[in-house]
Amino acid sequence: MKYLCQALLIFALLTAYNAIAQPAAKPPMGWNSYNCFGSAVYESEVKENADYISKNLKNFGWEYVVVDFLWAFDNPPGSLIGNPFQKRMQDGSYIPWMTMDKWGRLIPHTHKFPSAFGGKGFKPLSDYVHGLGLKFGIHVMRGIPRQAVWAKSPVMGAPGITADMIADTNSICPWLNHMYGLDMSKPGAQEYLNSILALYKEWDVDFIKVDDIARPYRTAEVEGYQKAIKTSGREMVLSLSPGETALNASAHAQKFSNMWRMADDFWDNWDMLLKMFDYAQSWKGTGGPGHWPDCDMIQIGKLSKRGPVGPERYSRFTEDELFTHMNFWCIYRSPLMLGGNLPENRELELKLFSNEEVLAVNQQGANPRQIFKDSSTMIWMSDAGKEKDFYVSVFNIGNTAEIISLEFRSLGINGKVTVRDLWQKKDIGSFSKKYSTRLNAHGSVMLRVTQR
Repeated sequence: MKYLCQALLIFALLTAYNAIAQPAAKPPMGWNSYNCFGSAVYESEVKENADYISKNLKNFGWEYVVVDFLWAFDNPPGSLIGNPFQKRMQDGSYIPWMTMDKWGRLIPHTHKFPSAFGGKGFKPLSDYVHGLGLKFGIHVMRGIPRQAVWAKSPVMGAPGITADMIADTNSICPWLNHMYGLDMSKPGAQEYLNSILALYKEWDVDFIKVDDIARPYRTAEVEGYQKAIKTSGREMVLSLSPGETALNASAHAQKFSNMWRMADDFWDNWDMLLKMFDYAQSWKGTGGPGHWPDCDMIQIGKLSKRGPVGPERYSRFTEDELFTHMNFWCIYRSPLMLGGNLPENRELELKLFSNEEVLAVNQQGANPRQIFKDSSTMIWMSDAGKEKDFYVSVFNIGNTAEIISLEFRSLGINGKVTVRDLWQKKDIGSFSKKYSTRLNAHGSVMLRVTQR
């Protein structure tokens, strides 16, 4: 009996250790540069946002700082309008020529990231972020640069293989004309991915967002990136973008990635938020430790300072819609990636990002599920960790203010319950049978409902 108990204890400890060590054991929380800076974020701006997280948000669980796309391109004047990757030089190479090493691997442009000078890559910026107690991430486009194919760059780790021998020139991104896909059946294709992930390991990267890989879903390349991460020996979160990811790829995405986009780019538009509720319902039940369906970045704060969509602005969502946006991402347990320029946050934005009780719904809830929806009302719930203890978010999705009731029997509980408002951080009373509240159009509440 003694040895059985010891074996069970060891098993429990190993299970707990693996849960902690697993990439994205909980939905990742952090910041991404895209929604406020598009393709043109600079090192100083990344540091300013990292500083803000360290000072104001790290204690609430926010930890990733992610540099989004085109960090190998210098964004000369005028390049933000239209697609700068459509032109060819007479010799067949592509304009613009991005910074790239002799192995066909893109490296940060020193105009944007001065600390990369001298072949240092993202290591100095990564060190800065890690020095704040945070984690560092980057965006990459699927495949291999067309300029590497044109130059016949050698592939590291694959003697005699050059970039033109592994590229699938029929596999292109419809909206960014500088990469070819990889033919993963060709010798050297996996070695190329291994080489770029080895480079990212040198930079101490913690998070990889791979673009143009989930729509259409690129099964072989997804597996290739995950294999390359494991080969690198460094733990990295693998995020697949953009959606709409095909539902029939669900099992594969759960096995080979840590998060995947359910929808195309989400912006500060109520109709897009309504549509996100439908996407989420379609993907219900697929999230769990290590694999999360992704509602996309949080459209709160100062957006589009340098593109990519619309004029520079604070989020166009009303205050009620801002809370609904945050409530749904939390109750659904989507990854939480902030998209606004954080140093320009006002008191409202800081309030939305620093409520530990609401964030606990995202990080600690279990089995999120929709229990009611009609033309004006939507209710989602998740388990709060104890029997007859639930997180519940009630949404008014109609266009007029409504008194909306939560029937406790829909939660499977009877008798007296305590209702706590998580935004107010206070118990609002003891109720039986139901709780009713008046919600503005597009408004919502986040509750904890506990049977006593």
